[in-house]
Amino acid sequence: MRRTIAAAAGVPQCLLSKVVRVSYAKVAEYQQRGMIHFHAVIRLDGPAGPYTPPPAWATPELLADAIRIAATRAHIDGPDVNGRARSFAFGQQIDTRIIRSTAFQGGTTITEGKVAGYVAKYASKGTEAATGTLDHRLKRITDLWFESVPEHAARMIRTAWDLGARDDLKHLNLRKWAHMLGFRGYFSTKTRAYSTTLSALRAARAAWHRRHTPPASPTTLVLAHWAYDGTGLTPDLERLAALIGGGPTHERAVTTSA
Repeated sequence: MRRTIAAAAGVPQCLLSKVVRVSYAKVAEYQQRGMIHFHAVIRLDGPAGPYTPPPAWATPELLADAIRIAATRAHIDGPDVNGRARSFAFGQQIDTRIIRSTAFQGGTTITEGKVAGYVAKYASKGTEAATGTLDHRLKRITDLWFESVPEHAARMIRTAWDLGARDDLKHLNLRKWAHMLGFRGYFSTKTRAYSTTLSALRAARAAWHRRHTPPASPTTLVLAHWAYDGTGLTPDLERLAALIGGGPTHERAVTTSA
């Protein structure tokens, strides 16, 4: 997309960041059929990053055209499977819309919170919500028999599991992500300059926790070492032990007659 924008503006690609920056936030959504659908909010900033205006030629219409052109050209070569080369690309269902104030309720002003809400709407949809499949990893493919999974999703899980056993596809770790229908990407990504960083969010959470957590009492005893002592009988085994030989709380008399 950056190459497309540079070509449309007549700016060498190596100098594009000197005049405009592309920022985006993207989330992955599972469709009912199990395919991955991406939602992205993309904007053009000035060379200094967020909150700086881009040049006059960097219009929303130019950005929308660049997105459509780039999506049709972008592809990545996949692995050779059974002697057949494969290539991955975006599908034909590409919907590019310019976000204006009227895109929100009542035509209100666009804010960071409203855009975050738009992204969060799709970020909260996992495989278990969209396709009725799993929210946890499988240790063995036979565990799938004990799960309530639609047949379509189960076939995709089994396919990912089978492909994960191939030596030429080991690097994809498909068995590890079979419950995600083979998709092992991050559900959310963004450019560093789009908004705050994850490191800053973690630091803010840690600071809030320190402010709201009372200091430990000086008389608090902290146990730093634990030792395994043993395991008692489960309730079922305890009842069985009482039946066949008597137990600690139950006695049974056995009489015989000749």
